[in-house]
Amino acid sequence: MKMRRLALAIAFAAVVVPAHAIEPDAPGIEPAETGPAGPAIEARSPDDATDEPSSDTFARRIESGETLDAVLSEAGITASDRAEVALALGAEYDLRRLRPGHRIGVSMSVDGRPHRVGLTVEDGVLIEALFGAQPRTRIVAPDPEIVFRAADATVETSIAQALAEEGIPTRFAVDLAQMLGGTVDFRRDLDGGETLRLLWHEAKVAGERIRQPELAFAALELDGALYEIVWPEDGTGRATIYLDGEILRVFAQPVEGARLTSVFGRRRHPVHGDVRMHTGVDFAAARGTPVQATAPGKVAFTGWRSGYGRMVDVAHGSDTLTRYAHLSAIAEDLAVGKRVVAGDMIGKVGATGTTTGPSLHYEVHVEGRPRNPLADERLGEIIAREEDDGNRLIRLNAARSELEKRLAGAAIPKSEERL
Repeated sequence: MKMRRLALAIAFAAVVVPAHAIEPDAPGIEPAETGPAGPAIEARSPDDATDEPSSDTFARRIESGETLDAVLSEAGITASDRAEVALALGAEYDLRRLRPGHRIGVSMSVDGRPHRVGLTVEDGVLIEALFGAQPRTRIVAPDPEIVFRAADATVETSIAQALAEEGIPTRFAVDLAQMLGGTVDFRRDLDGGETLRLLWHEAKVAGERIRQPELAFAALELDGALYEIVWPEDGTGRATIYLDGEILRVFAQPVEGARLTSVFGRRRHPVHGDVRMHTGVDFAAARGTPVQATAPGKVAFTGWRSGYGRMVDVAHGSDTLTRYAHLSAIAEDLAVGKRVVAGDMIGKVGATGTTTGPSLHYEVHVEGRPRNPLADERLGEIIAREEDDGNRLIRLNAARSELEKRLAGAAIPKSEERL
């Protein structure tokens, strides 16, 4: 049994970190940055007061193509101890998920054996193995510092170009297109000279950003009209869109942090190659990313359909239905007839059916016919009936005030603030 565990640990330790494992826009993961690596081991808690003091410290980032075993060897750890380290870390984290930019920190005891080994992974989470009289492994989730930032830009050619010129994350152009795509035609309606103002926040640990920045508020002046969007902080992805201070519609995103890759309408099919109607929108996201219901309703179908792959239909009243396709899995407790609310997880992103890669195909049907999910206001009306318009207007005024304050000064850490 001991030899089997040892072999398993060595197998985990030999996992190679793929060079292509990180894309700049991959949700929840930041690409590795250049420069010295900070120590992966955090300050000890009072529970560690009796631990043996360490005499040496090794810390650096994991690079593409490296194995955990090779990095631990560089730290001076023997083969047998490396196997124990891999076994300990693997008990709390799947070592096949190692990526460039993850960090290893090692503290050695005076006898030359590892005393503490820390692996820092996504979102700054630390997997820490402590060795000694009572070996143990624990997970330390950091309390990130939330930094709000604000900026304005003048649109001359495109939203993305305007953001790039002002040093604003260009990925926000996708978020804006997703929110306003059914109301504003950015190719035809933008004449040049429009003002765009944005408020966003970043999560940092020890001064390093641990995930992609997220929009909190946007304001776009267009043809004498003012479009404003307030994103929530409750994890529902339920953004409210205003036109001249009045609620225009509510948009609940089915996949947080995803990229809109294909819109509603006629297009050349990426697999079959012919031009045909695309009856929904596609969101590219990492396999396994949670998929959420966009409005309250009742599950009407779960299962497999040709082209769609694994999918879920949710009925919202007698005439409106939403469809979630290409899923890798359906939530275990989901069944036909079960009621869901906006934000409930109904499945996970996958690549089942006819698709070129992991994505969510999302449709809205009204009276049996597909409608543009980014333009149809039916779901927004269903959501709005559940909420108090007064609260939304309070959030709008709070967002406006926060934006003006940030534009007037430098970005300030505001971990305690909520819009």
